[in-house]
Amino acid sequence: MVLSNLMEQILGQNSMARQGYDYLLDSMQRSILFLDVMRERGNVYLDHIEQEQPPVLVFDYDIILDGRTLDRPANYALARILDKRKNDLEIPSGKERRKKPDLKSLPTDSKKRPIVIIDPRAGHGPGIGGSKQDSEIGLALSKGHPVYFFLFFTYPAEGQLLADVKNAEIVFLEEVKRRHPNAPRPTVIGNCQGGWAGALVGADRPDLVGPLILNGSPLSYWSGVGGKNPMRYKGGLLGGVWMNSLLGDLGNGLFDGANLVLNMELLNPANTFWSKQYNLYSKVDTESERFLNFEKWWGGFYMMTTEEIHQIVDGLFVGNRLVRGTFELEEGKTIDLKRFNDPVVVFASEGDNITPPQQALNWIHRVYSSVDEIKRHKQIIVYIVHPTIGHLGIFVATSIAKKEQKKIIGSVEMIEYLSPGLYEMVIVDAPSEPWLNDYTVKFVERDISDIMKYDDGDEEEEVFKQVAVISELNDKFYQAFLRPFVRSFTTKYTAEALRQSHPLRTQRYMLSDLNPFMTPVKTMAHYVRENRKQVNGNNLFSELEKSFSEGVVNAFERYTEIRDLNQERKFFRIYKNPLMKIMFPDAGDLLDTPEKLKNDRKNLKSVVKEDKDQWLTTMEEGGYPEGVIRMMVAMAGVDGSIDDAEFKVAGKIIKAQKRLKNLSPDELRKITREQARILQTDWDKAIQTLPKLIRTKKDKVRALEFAQQIAFADKVIDDKEKKLLDTLKTILKV
Repeated sequence: MVLSNLMEQILGQNSMARQGYDYLLDSMQRSILFLDVMRERGNVYLDHIEQEQPPVLVFDYDIILDGRTLDRPANYALARILDKRKNDLEIPSGKERRKKPDLKSLPTDSKKRPIVIIDPRAGHGPGIGGSKQDSEIGLALSKGHPVYFFLFFTYPAEGQLLADVKNAEIVFLEEVKRRHPNAPRPTVIGNCQGGWAGALVGADRPDLVGPLILNGSPLSYWSGVGGKNPMRYKGGLLGGVWMNSLLGDLGNGLFDGANLVLNMELLNPANTFWSKQYNLYSKVDTESERFLNFEKWWGGFYMMTTEEIHQIVDGLFVGNRLVRGTFELEEGKTIDLKRFNDPVVVFASEGDNITPPQQALNWIHRVYSSVDEIKRHKQIIVYIVHPTIGHLGIFVATSIAKKEQKKIIGSVEMIEYLSPGLYEMVIVDAPSEPWLNDYTVKFVERDISDIMKYDDGDEEEEVFKQVAVISELNDKFYQAFLRPFVRSFTTKYTAEALRQSHPLRTQRYMLSDLNPFMTPVKTMAHYVRENRKQVNGNNLFSELEKSFSEGVVNAFERYTEIRDLNQERKFFRIYKNPLMKIMFPDAGDLLDTPEKLKNDRKNLKSVVKEDKDQWLTTMEEGGYPEGVIRMMVAMAGVDGSIDDAEFKVAGKIIKAQKRLKNLSPDELRKITREQARILQTDWDKAIQTLPKLIRTKKDKVRALEFAQQIAFADKVIDDKEKKLLDTLKTILKV
């Protein structure tokens, strides 16, 4: 007691000593708690494996179809998400809840559009799109949509191919359609790799897929900005796809998803080796639950067959065949991205170093030569680019869920009624009250040049054609000369030993209860939590700790910049070498020949003329519904943008008019797109011919009132809207 009082007197007399003592005690306690959380992470990893790594969903679900039972099995399943607020069924727990349910107990008929979510199968397991209440699944449920989820299992079916996965997903969508016969085609939300998976299905079976939302999804793999997007160079520096073939063979026919996760971790060493751990250490009293929830997903490693990863890397990444229109999942059947029937929404971020905006957006101008071609295909493409959020944040961050994802999902029905073309979705950051989050949305017409502003040109992408050729040659050499040797000494035991020795696994089970040296940590952590003393916020040593951490992060970032720059230089020194074109002239076959370009231009003129003649011919066809809708479309888009206020007014008008409200949603969408194309073909003539559609004086007065309501939807009538109103008054003579 005397010694304790003496220490208090000494510390009380010297504020620096007091701060040092408080910081030392706090840091020691944080260190113990940090190690204990890492121990829990290891236990979570082991428990997750023991449970066969179920999805990390926080929502209850029932499996409707299991792809492993199909004629060509795939390790995918269709799950119906159960909303506890609306479903009073007794939901079983644990493994039992993942069994096939009694279909009679679930609603099978709803007029509300279903939403289907596809999570990435890129090393991790499923569920990140619904790992918390404020998520894509939570938003969809809150708006009353039936929600389905494509989950997948740890191990693929024997001999599983990418085509088997695509065909299984088609069967799932057919089941969704069967269960909701009176609803529009489902909205399909694809996160990262799930985006191109959804695109493959949508292009193959456009009759099953409604609006397609691509969140951080790479489709144009060669694209990027010099000095900024280094990941696209990795394949070329490793010699192409042969490395994936080797890893698959060493895995006895299975490619370990932990290798993909490790690649992503090495992309950002500052976060991997410091920031993630320091964030937990510095906030260990509040951060542990979030950290463990995320690590449960991040540490769930899933397998692919060697054939699957080969087709993904060779066909999509290195070969870039999807965008070039030469990607075949089944012999003689290429995937054409022009076959989409419904709108496509692309959500990207400039802060995404895994799928930069160029890889998410450049497929648009690779597939369509111009916005006019998009319009000719009656296609609607909308994009939104966030300035800072990282890759996972696009479909995981709560802030994104409450704003961008909320408005995207909430605007799907609106987007379907846009005129064909290319739009940027702009969310106006001005809610009426801060706590309401009632942001407004407008869709601004854009051109291909607006997309290209995110890029620094196409010239450097020519080099990747050399990479594709060399990758194919290297892979053939490996398969012919090295594969037999590798497979001769590979067994299921050596493959499993290789997987278990992977650093991402060893770091987890070495810091778990499997390690007896972690027992004292568990004991001490219990004592620390009962006697926790946190340092005051103004502690000098705490500030020094934060400064030190910032210095470490800066050092890692400088290292990363130098590493990436050196890799980029090495890549171009290898593949831009003039000898490459001499040694591998076959790369020219990947380019469009002058003769092909000439034929394409010739065919284009014919297609343009045929399309124009079609809409000029139908310009005077129809009656009151076609005329009113043409006027509303013209008024809404005359200023180059359409906002949600105009859509709401248009919806009220349609519901109030007997001749309009009797139209089915499909008929209304069809008429809207047709009238939009007529306006896009010849605006002046389309306006001048309105009296041929709206014939009576009474109908003309009413139609003009509707146009005025659309113009005043945002409480302001600008000059273009006023001019169009004056023109309509003159033409309709009212």
